[in-house]
Amino acid sequence: MSPDDHAGPAATELQTSPLHGRHLEAGAKFAEFGGWSMPLEYAAGGVLAEHAAVRNAVGLFDVSHLGKATVAGPGAADFVNACLTADLTRIGPGQAQYTLLCADDGGVVDDLIAYLKSDDEVFLIPNAANCAAVVARLAEAALPGVVVTSQHRDFFVIAVQGPHSDAVLTAAGLPAGHDYMSFVTASFQGAPVTVCRTGYTGERGYELVAAADRAVAVWDAVVAAGQPYGLRPAGLGARDTLRTEMGYPLHGQDISPEITPVQARLGWAVGWKKPAFFGDRALRAEKEAGPSRLLRGLKAVGRGIPRPHMTVSSPAGDRIGEVTSGTFSPTLKTGIALALVDAAFSDGDTVTVDIRGRAESFVITRPPFVTPGVRET
Repeated sequence: MSPDDHAGPAATELQTSPLHGRHLEAGAKFAEFGGWSMPLEYAAGGVLAEHAAVRNAVGLFDVSHLGKATVAGPGAADFVNACLTADLTRIGPGQAQYTLLCADDGGVVDDLIAYLKSDDEVFLIPNAANCAAVVARLAEAALPGVVVTSQHRDFFVIAVQGPHSDAVLTAAGLPAGHDYMSFVTASFQGAPVTVCRTGYTGERGYELVAAADRAVAVWDAVVAAGQPYGLRPAGLGARDTLRTEMGYPLHGQDISPEITPVQARLGWAVGWKKPAFFGDRALRAEKEAGPSRLLRGLKAVGRGIPRPHMTVSSPAGDRIGEVTSGTFSPTLKTGIALALVDAAFSDGDTVTVDIRGRAESFVITRPPFVTPGVRET
């Protein structure tokens, strides 16, 4: 979808963020993401400038299109742990965890972040397009007394990402400096704001969650606090180039109902020692047998820029897979990709990608493609 397609007849059907007015004022170009009209890039610099701001200073993203849901009631955490792949018992209240909801055949229904608030409450942030499916699947399996509630429009989510993110939040009067994948809820202008040290860029940063009616106040405070630090609002175009440089998967491309966590090399997000979780039998069997294909990183030898669905071939010309995500890396100034390829191929091997009829050479390279700063203390 082009940046301007949102202006067509379907525009009235798209949901908008509580910050939509601020994005219009900033000259944003919009695109459809999971049924929402969200900023793709802003007029002042575009994707490349926004990408550089996150890597070198600080960027501010509106990601309010992401889903939000609460699972609450006696034993809610144990219930969630019996459904999702990661082992929730490995963290405690005040910590968050990357996890997946899988179908019985092992395919990925969605990947999401679980905020463990207590033994009796877990807050979930799934992807926008999959929120309803996640809520429905969990509600269907819920134990007596456990209630699964969609809160998709009740909250906003913004992401403050980059080396100066701590300084910006502190200047805005918000908490910063806590451990990676932990969250703190603080009062901001009389209302609670949850600040979690998470993100999708590979840089040190935070995601802020609060009631939708507080969105403009929080956004404005962060923008004002960020001016001395080079803060730049960033759209979802830069978010995509940043996450691809890190090798972070995108649902619907790198993981999907047809692509399992084993194939996507996300076994680290699976609690293999847990007695059960959705899709566990299929995933254990695939892990034991070995997958026929694996998600690998590709780095261009020449000037080719890969895009999703382009064919990956062996040096002999045999088809061995397909690009799932591909872009120009603003940091490395070269083409990079994630691709599902035959499991017989591994890091260091040279392959080709069919780019508009030209066989361009790529080296299989283990992500991340750039040095991450996300875990820096």
